[in-house]
Amino acid sequence: MSEVYLNGKFVGEVDEPLVFVEQFKSERRKGNLSENANIFYNDRSNDIMVESGKGRARRPLIVVKDGIPLLTEKHISQLEKGEISWSDIIQQGVIEFLDAAEEENALIAFTEKELRSEHTHIEISPLTMFGLATSLIPYANHSPAARMNIGGKNQKQALGFYVSNFLTRMDMDVNLLHTPQVPLVRTTMHDIYSDEKHPAGQNMVVAVMSYEGYNMEDAIIINKSSIERGMGRSSYYRPSIAEELRYSGGLVDEISIPDKDVKGYKSEHDYRHLEKDGVIYSEAVVGEGDVVIGKTSPPRFLSSLDEYNLAAATRRESSVSLAHGEKGVIDFVLITENEEGNKLVQVRIRDQRIPEVGDKFTSRHGQKGVVGLIVPETDMPFTASGIIPDLIFSPHGVPSRMTISHMIELIGGKVSGLAGRYIDGTTFHSEPEEDLRKELLSLGFRENGVETVYNGQTGEQYKAKIYVGNMYYLKLKHMVANKLHARARGPIQLLTRQPTEGRAKEGGLRLGEMEKDTFVAHGASLLLKERFDSDRTIVPVCEKCGLIAIYDEHKNKSYCPICGDVEITNVEVSYAFKLMLDEFKSLCVYPSLKLKNKY
Repeated sequence: MSEVYLNGKFVGEVDEPLVFVEQFKSERRKGNLSENANIFYNDRSNDIMVESGKGRARRPLIVVKDGIPLLTEKHISQLEKGEISWSDIIQQGVIEFLDAAEEENALIAFTEKELRSEHTHIEISPLTMFGLATSLIPYANHSPAARMNIGGKNQKQALGFYVSNFLTRMDMDVNLLHTPQVPLVRTTMHDIYSDEKHPAGQNMVVAVMSYEGYNMEDAIIINKSSIERGMGRSSYYRPSIAEELRYSGGLVDEISIPDKDVKGYKSEHDYRHLEKDGVIYSEAVVGEGDVVIGKTSPPRFLSSLDEYNLAAATRRESSVSLAHGEKGVIDFVLITENEEGNKLVQVRIRDQRIPEVGDKFTSRHGQKGVVGLIVPETDMPFTASGIIPDLIFSPHGVPSRMTISHMIELIGGKVSGLAGRYIDGTTFHSEPEEDLRKELLSLGFRENGVETVYNGQTGEQYKAKIYVGNMYYLKLKHMVANKLHARARGPIQLLTRQPTEGRAKEGGLRLGEMEKDTFVAHGASLLLKERFDSDRTIVPVCEKCGLIAIYDEHKNKSYCPICGDVEITNVEVSYAFKLMLDEFKSLCVYPSLKLKNKY
């Protein structure tokens, strides 16, 4: 007897589990049962699990009977002519979707060559084991799965031509690569998903070598002239939005240049770009703190008594200005109205981003790295045929990660560039590496991809042969300009009086326990006094009872609320510590400070 569970709930028992499972599958393939139901027989616990819930990852496989796939040449020709569709094949039971559990009971053949009578299914294509991004990686079957996962993840972060109507859109935080290219080494998926309509990288000449130690730890070195010719350039777009909201009592916001009597008026300099209607003009060059849309709002918490009070009735400043660290050029101004019919102003800011030291680049194989140095073209190494690489990649990133696909793409890209054709690098169905080597040899280069390279500074020939080829590199959205952050003084939190957190709030960089240890190890422990007094405060302490006393500003003297006028000493403590003592008091704990002289 086997227990049967439907979506984890016990529904009954069956005498012959294997017969039941087979009958279930055949009924599903006939269309008598929902194709969304999956069945799994666990022979160890003698349970049958039927799953039909939402959100399960399921994948299509071709059904095999007696070692012969049910998908025939006739089906394929009918599909090509458009006589039948994908859903028709599923209804016929030729293809079925399996979830992770049912896959445990299946024996899936990888290719038609290895089909035997005991196989239950065959892959439509081995490529279907990947998601969209991972299937775009060429020669992926030559690298570990972990690297391919990283490569797929990196492609999602790449800058490219994300949509063709970007000029009329108001998207938040978007980047646009100026001269995107399609890759030379491609997979079948590139054609399926119309890669030429939204490419996301550029083909670069890459040399695999160390250079002055500036490409240690995955860093890369870039040719300065390549950047000057437009390599890796992108634009960053960000909208600012303001709308005239309506409040109770007929009060409204007003988009205009604020008057000087408005509460919170900034300065004339901040409003210098605004036109008469209170909105900035196109192509204005703006920096942090500059007002983009001028706006005033009615006073907060206006009661009926305050209506006659002039001081309370002044409007307050609520303009939209550029945040800390932002700069750019006004790209587009849109004045329209929202669903309620109120005025809505949207202003898009554009900022050109030229690759700099610290910007992140990656190949499609998870070999990500930041720019370690930008070298003038005159100092870059050059090959015997006069080719100067755009990018120098460190050889130390390959042995431990085993990204052989990265190395094959270099040869593939080289063959593609010389032969003037695209190379097919589809996973498990790619052009063999041997063929690429033979073609490279016939084109007048060494078959193993290495070349004689000369030192750009001395002109001497390098003793080692250097691996050079073409590769599709992607610029990622992680740029120094978005992350650069430092502060000396600035805003503090109300409760703890410590610096605010985060770059957007002009916050401080936190120095923790471990960072403290590095200072001590460097013999700079006196620096800690300076670093750890961001919330330094001086409090009067009663020497008799040890509680924090009170300072009376009018009388200019301190006294203890418990003991009265006794010996009171000013002590320097962290405000966070003083706050903790106050919180102890609220728990009825007596935090008494025992004071001692330093000397």
